[in-house]
Amino acid sequence: MSGWPHLRSSRTVRAGFAPGTVVTCGVTDTVIADVPVSVVFFFGHPLDEDRLAEGLATALAAVPGFAGRLRTTGDVLEIVCDDSGIPFDTYDLDETLPKAIGRVTLPGADFVDHVQAPAARQGGLPLLTVRLTHLSDGTSALGCSFHHSVGDLSSFMFLVRAWSAATEGTTAPEITLLTDPDAFLDSVLPPTDSGRPGFRLPTPEQAERLGAEFEGAVRANRTVQVYFTDAEIAALREDVSAAAGQRLSVNDVLCGHMTSVVRTLAGDTEDERSIAMPVNVRRFLGLDAGVIGNLVGEMYVTCPPNASAAAIATQIRAAVDDFPRAQLNLRANRAFLESIGRSRLRECVPVGFDPDRRTFTITNWSRFGIYEVTFGGKQPVFFSPTSNLQLPWVSWIVEGFDNRGLLFTIAVPARLATALRGPAGRAALHRYRDPAEELPALAGEVRKLA
Repeated sequence: MSGWPHLRSSRTVRAGFAPGTVVTCGVTDTVIADVPVSVVFFFGHPLDEDRLAEGLATALAAVPGFAGRLRTTGDVLEIVCDDSGIPFDTYDLDETLPKAIGRVTLPGADFVDHVQAPAARQGGLPLLTVRLTHLSDGTSALGCSFHHSVGDLSSFMFLVRAWSAATEGTTAPEITLLTDPDAFLDSVLPPTDSGRPGFRLPTPEQAERLGAEFEGAVRANRTVQVYFTDAEIAALREDVSAAAGQRLSVNDVLCGHMTSVVRTLAGDTEDERSIAMPVNVRRFLGLDAGVIGNLVGEMYVTCPPNASAAAIATQIRAAVDDFPRAQLNLRANRAFLESIGRSRLRECVPVGFDPDRRTFTITNWSRFGIYEVTFGGKQPVFFSPTSNLQLPWVSWIVEGFDNRGLLFTIAVPARLATALRGPAGRAALHRYRDPAEELPALAGEVRKLA
């Protein structure tokens, strides 16, 4: 092996039959259809590519949209479940697990073949890719990238659970494929909602600045991963809850703490800022978790100038408590997108992506069963989002090493990333960590982990 990935094998995985089902993408599915979602599972043991491919073929029969292709009929985007299949490539890499984890968030890290999301709209390109990398110390990296039009992370994780079940011979989850998401939502959404859409149509000047942000993202921004132990989180929760005068959730206090620390280190304490928090709305709608589609709404939190972690966490708790079914914004999203017409959907951007105002977007991916997935008889030792484009102020929360603690991943301007990784940044980030606490072995080996 060498320092560059060496291709061992390449194949296309298919279920073996084409149901021919056509999924009519809703307007929300269409507006996010330029977005790939890419993740990497790391395993502390070698994975068998043949067994993985066989299990994936079985899983694709239950979730056929991932093996299909996009097409446009008139002005409507559709997924044709034609079993065109997905590329599954296997590589060898002369690199150890800690080193691989340390650079997984870098653009071009070569653990994922990112789906070509915009080009896939024209048809003929896969909506899911898989890359298995055998590392030099007998460990493995399983990188997956999927097209957002097929579904959200919950949808993807049900495919992965079905994949794991087929590979390990366990019971597969129940899965429901939506063929007309908009009609389905009409049947389950309350008649009125918050009225606040999660998308906006930028002005020409704003669009130009956003374009420049995209073009310069790789040079200007860096991704920082911060690991919090369970004991550290417990101390953080106790202190911030006491300061707020109420019992707060782990999500409340971690988001409040990170937002406060990042803003302070950035010197951004004078202006009011906002946080956009995507929410899996299945439980608010009383839906089975195995419904495949984009079922995500948003909460919005306003952070006053110079706000403490407790003040921000209190605002987040209030937003959560005020998020009953009537506060969903899926109807508002559809009403706004339909009002501008499908021809202009690609001009829209999420409200949460607003670098001019430094709006934070915090997505919580914990409790999706990521560390319950089993391949080769064992669960992952680490999981991470990854991207070929580091957009500022975008972040994710997911469980940490061996399902212990939490990992906060955030993209920020390069100078701020250096500050977060430096002594002052680490001291602020980990003010609730006991210096004598023993970290997971793998966490101590990853050089760039804050």
